[in-house]
Amino acid sequence: MSDDAPMKAGFVAVVGRPNAGKSSLLNHLVGEKLAMVSQKAQATRKRMNIIVMHDNAQIIFVDTPGLHEKEKLLNQFMMEEALKAIGDADLILFLAPVTDSTAEYERFLKKIEQKGTPHILVLTKTDRVSNARVLAKIAEYQKFQDRFTALIPFSVAKGGNSEALLEEIVRHLPEHPWLYDPEILTTENIRDIYRELIREALFEKLSDEIPYESDVSIDRVEEGEELDRVVATIVTEKETQKRMIIGHGGESIKRVGKYARKLMENFSGKKIFLDLHVVVRRGWSKKRKELGKMGYVF
Repeated sequence: MSDDAPMKAGFVAVVGRPNAGKSSLLNHLVGEKLAMVSQKAQATRKRMNIIVMHDNAQIIFVDTPGLHEKEKLLNQFMMEEALKAIGDADLILFLAPVTDSTAEYERFLKKIEQKGTPHILVLTKTDRVSNARVLAKIAEYQKFQDRFTALIPFSVAKGGNSEALLEEIVRHLPEHPWLYDPEILTTENIRDIYRELIREALFEKLSDEIPYESDVSIDRVEEGEELDRVVATIVTEKETQKRMIIGHGGESIKRVGKYARKLMENFSGKKIFLDLHVVVRRGWSKKRKELGKMGYVF
């Protein structure tokens, strides 16, 4: 793009079912570990802005919780977060794993039919199937070709063609001055990023055992030139869950803490002193007031 090309800036909501690959795609595009990646369904709970500069455009990606229909109060909050991101966006990326049927996409189309926001359909996890199956899935989606602006197969595991995807996104952004300093990667503060990295460590190291309702609060961050001191609390709902997280002789919590420090140090480029605690707050995920204390404000 030439230097005299108009500046562009816009919000791009990244949506799809839980575990569709949203956070992995965003980390790949920004080249940093910012969004939480976990095999545990609905690990992403709040919107997160991730900024990618491409040519003369500033793309503000909005990572969202997975689209789903559940009655729990925490799940309702997550669904509202995703729908708000869709409502505020200039463009939507809908991520559809190549092994999925078109049913999730059809449900998504019903949610946006009154909004008129353009969207790009991204077929994810294409490395997991043969080229023939990818082509067959593309053909299957052709009946919706009047609804999406582009269909792009993408594999994070194989490196992905980021250039083609970013160029297609920029085509649909409005001409507008950049909204943020082009040097920053996210509008999130350090506390929120550290919280997400500790949550990722919790789910990664205790994935099979850890209850879905567990969460993390950051009690204190003391930032230094070479060392950040972080005090954080893992919140769970039952004493049995607390004992599980701590583990025999503190083995499990040490494993979580070690991995969390690694993620935090890789992100910050500093040494991290992490003081990790575990508390029980019975039924916190079912009470609006308790959810609000954890940052989930309806």
